Amino acid sequence: MDSSASIYDLGIDHWSVDDRLRLIGEIWDSLEAPGEIPDWQKKILDERIAEADANPGAGAPWEESMARLRARE
Repeated sequence: MDSSASIYDLGIDHWSVDDRLRLIGEIWDSLEAPGEIPDWQKKILDERIAEADANPGAGAPWEESMARLRARE
């Protein structure tokens, strides 16, 4: 298969949503696991989770965040 083939070239754009989601899952499952997460990354993730838990109202909804980003363009 040509590595530059698109979903349109392959006809995947005509597949049902369920079939496309199944394909995404199969592709995802075919990827190798990245390996162990380094301790320094785990520490940062733990800190961010703790901060989010301590301040649940600090974030913004996805739609609001995207609107702000689009307004910058």
